[in-house]
Amino acid sequence: MGGKKREETEEAQQNNSEYGAPVQHDPSFSGPIHNRSCTDIICCVLFMLVIVGYMVVGILAWLYGDPRHVLYPRNSTGMFCGIGQNKDKPSVMYFDILKCATATNIMAAALQGLQCPTTQVCVQSCPSEFWALSPFAYVPNAKPANYFKQEFCVPSFQLQNTTLTTMDIINKELCPYYFTPTSSVLGRCLPSLGGDAFNPGNLGNFSLPGMNQNQSVAAIVNATGDITNGFNIKDVGLRIFEDFAKSWQWIVAGLVIAMVVSVLFLLLLRFTAPILIWILIVGVLAVGAFGIWYCYNEYMSLANSSTTFNNVGFTTNVQVYLQVRDTWLAFLIILCIVEAVLLLALIFLRTRILIAIALIQETSKALGHMMSTLFYPIVTFVLLLVCVSYWGITALYLATSGAPIYRVVSLDASLENCSSIRANETCDPEMFNSSQHPSCASARCVFINYNTEGLFQKNLFNLQIYNVVAFLWCVNFVIALGHCTLAGAFASYYWAFRKPADIPTFPLSQSFIRALRYHVGSLAFGALILTLVQLVRIILEYLDHKFKAAQNPCARFLMCCLKCCFWCLEKFIKFINRNAYIMIAVYGKNFCVSAKNAFSLLMRNIIRVVVLDKVTDLLLFFGKLLVVGGVGVLAFFFFAGRIPNTGTTFQTAALNYYWMPIITVVFGAYLIAHGFFSVYNMGVDTLFLCFLEDLERNDGSTEKPYFMSKNLMKILNKKNKQPKTG
Repeated sequence: MGGKKREETEEAQQNNSEYGAPVQHDPSFSGPIHNRSCTDIICCVLFMLVIVGYMVVGILAWLYGDPRHVLYPRNSTGMFCGIGQNKDKPSVMYFDILKCATATNIMAAALQGLQCPTTQVCVQSCPSEFWALSPFAYVPNAKPANYFKQEFCVPSFQLQNTTLTTMDIINKELCPYYFTPTSSVLGRCLPSLGGDAFNPGNLGNFSLPGMNQNQSVAAIVNATGDITNGFNIKDVGLRIFEDFAKSWQWIVAGLVIAMVVSVLFLLLLRFTAPILIWILIVGVLAVGAFGIWYCYNEYMSLANSSTTFNNVGFTTNVQVYLQVRDTWLAFLIILCIVEAVLLLALIFLRTRILIAIALIQETSKALGHMMSTLFYPIVTFVLLLVCVSYWGITALYLATSGAPIYRVVSLDASLENCSSIRANETCDPEMFNSSQHPSCASARCVFINYNTEGLFQKNLFNLQIYNVVAFLWCVNFVIALGHCTLAGAFASYYWAFRKPADIPTFPLSQSFIRALRYHVGSLAFGALILTLVQLVRIILEYLDHKFKAAQNPCARFLMCCLKCCFWCLEKFIKFINRNAYIMIAVYGKNFCVSAKNAFSLLMRNIIRVVVLDKVTDLLLFFGKLLVVGGVGVLAFFFFAGRIPNTGTTFQTAALNYYWMPIITVVFGAYLIAHGFFSVYNMGVDTLFLCFLEDLERNDGSTEKPYFMSKNLMKILNKKNKQPKTG
């Protein structure tokens, strides 16, 4: 047996010689050493300069930007609705919604921010009914105040004191001559013609001049396109908020249960990992055996069938093929081959499976001694939240940098007497008076775009690109910092000869400080490589979206291949970076050396890598399924009222949408489980690399003792000549 193992070892070394020689013993090595030096200083300086530049961009965006242009709607005079003197009027109403679709003399840029070439006023609430000006309002000497609605007129115009006629008011668009049921969507009153609105009994005598009742409604529907169909977003949002207000304690309780179950599952893997893994393996084999038995029975039951593939031909009805005996024979052969491969793999790789199980148990033991590592994802989450928030705020302020530009335009393209309007004539919406253009009653001061003059405004697009690049680099750096910090903590555990006596007092804190003090450059280097690949993927997605309509099949195929290749490249770089960060945490070398050493070490033990990866993925997938599925089922039975009365004051029937708390609990449970299990996965990867290093560095002698656990030494039939003391 021993000779056979030596032969396997020699053969493995010969096969893997191209990936470098095994690591030699270093008497001075004791794991994550403290006396290390800074690495990749040039990249560290570059990263710091980018961060400083990012801060400068944020400051400039804050100085020049005004997010109110995006967050709040504006009326025709450029004043914001919902703030200032219009604080009690949060929505903007369009006088003639038909012009939003029929206008042809307005630049496309004038439609930014849902702008429309018709008068807009801030209103307290959007109209909820059909209304049209009465025909009696057109009678000479009729008082407009008796027919128009003051609440929807231009604020500076007073109906009671006006001497204008009805036609003058309509031509100057001082008051709307009709409106329809609308709902507030992002602060804009958009038509809401769903439900029973088309019922003639509900419409009354509503019609527009020159149109009958049905034509009026059809014109509004055609002009506005996608109608909200009575779906009141604000109302639904209030109902959901009300449900959260009633059930937030129970949602938090469900998330706490998910956290407790995740922690317990990870800690219990120390004792249950062998049982769970063998149950999963035996379960897969049992399913395969059942499939073989079932296919054989179906094959034998069709012994007298004369149906063949030649008789059936090609059909989309799958049931027809199941009546062919050869179909079940093909299934039987495929399942037998798969089952045989799994059995052979289990027989020949049983030792490596036992190593994977032992490493998983050792990770659970490490978590038991370093419980703080389980909660480090909170730090990563907070840092990522800061990066995302800063990016979003900076992008918003950059997009609204520069003063708004207003130009005089004609709201009615059919009028030919608006020659007094000069091309690109600018105006001030607060000082504009339509009397300046007496021959053009529909002249208005309309927002066009933001000022692009000046060095800062001319480079807004470049600054937005810089914002994206810096954001991706910062996000990848935060993730890299988390990997290096956790790897340093777990490596401190593995290379402690006497556990737990030799484990540092605060391994996680010390690892975090080491990473920030010495290896910012290396972490930034790895993050930069990943960022460049992600930028290429973003550009490819943009090009694919931009030119999708003009692409021929060959171009689409080429684009698909490029996207697939860069997706695979990103996955590969993430794998290399992850293991490089582990080597950086252990040895303190620069990124390139660490990545090379990690890749060579893994390739020298490729079979162990594959087995450990698949076994760990299978186990962690089962754990996530257990946590998310168990908490989700519990939340469903609780919020759906399926659990008998437990004496609590919570009433399920009081919820408007009982499925919202369930979705929240399930999503939150997944995030919690993913956070805990990511730490566990990092621990397994770190201990695995340390284990491989241990095998190559040491031989169990007094001068070169193994640092691995007794369980691992027992599986490999190895032992230290001098027993551990203390």
